[in-house]
Amino acid sequence: MKHDIAETPVAFIRSIVLAYERYRMNPFNALSAAHIPPSLLGNPNGRVTAQQLEIFSGFAMRELDDEALGWFNRKLRWGTNGMLCRASLPSDNLRVALLRWCRHYSLLVDDIRIDLTVENRIASLSIHECRDLGEQREFCLVSTFRNILGFACWLVDSRIPLIAARFPYPAPRHHRVYELMFRCPVVFDESRASFSFDAEYLTLPARRDDRDLRQMLLRPLPLIVLQYRRDRLLSQRLRDLLRTRSLELSNADALAVELNLSTRSLYRHLAEEGTSLQRLKDDVRREVAMHQLARTNKPLKFVAAAAGFRNEASFIRAFRQWTGQSPGEYRQSVKCK
Repeated sequence: MKHDIAETPVAFIRSIVLAYERYRMNPFNALSAAHIPPSLLGNPNGRVTAQQLEIFSGFAMRELDDEALGWFNRKLRWGTNGMLCRASLPSDNLRVALLRWCRHYSLLVDDIRIDLTVENRIASLSIHECRDLGEQREFCLVSTFRNILGFACWLVDSRIPLIAARFPYPAPRHHRVYELMFRCPVVFDESRASFSFDAEYLTLPARRDDRDLRQMLLRPLPLIVLQYRRDRLLSQRLRDLLRTRSLELSNADALAVELNLSTRSLYRHLAEEGTSLQRLKDDVRREVAMHQLARTNKPLKFVAAAAGFRNEASFIRAFRQWTGQSPGEYRQSVKCK
């Protein structure tokens, strides 16, 4: 969700107000700090900005000394999420980090259990509810997922696009905001809360250290609210597919199916990374062509075919645009070195 546009449902603000009521405290100072008028709380269609949510929830966590904001039978004292992040930080890859997160979370919380499973190359994180979470159920489940996903993306420095998100309650009045929060198909009335993604992301290495963590914890909420732009795995997998199966997967539809994405999602992810399918194709064609010219003595028509061009003329024209040289001139220059 955009940080300065009012898209966050006021229902999430009301959930935090319930925490104040549980602890018999007044939310006035927190609402004032976030510039949220109390009258807005009674508007079922009310919205606040992501920044207002950040300010209000951060103020409440400190004032209530509960980073779970009243969801559970016992408080998660201020600093608990930082401790969870630090305990998961020294991991070889995302899979190890998430397993550690789930295990450590179970030591702190009896109300829910979080599990990571992998089946048919699809990874899923599921929340098992061990008691009735009451009126705060929705905000608890949504926030728990977004906390984990935000940390995971930050840890591997990559967007992790979701395949689906599922929730065990009817679609709320503000259900459309779920697509903005999770950017994937969202299903309600499921048996439990879960989200799924390509299991290949679990193999990405952890790219953060303790210094990065200290900096992140100064303002952790933007990681949860704002979508990560870079997707290291998507671009890399696309390049690999174009290198090895360019003839079989020659168009966006075929590539999207292979990546478990819709064609529209494929184009959107690439645009958010500041690139395009055509640019990736050109990059791979150029790499293949330059390798063939430098390492083999194959005629140009064979090099052109290997690089995915239909004829020699179009290959020569494209190669000159890439390098400022003809293929023959480039081959001669590298052979002389």
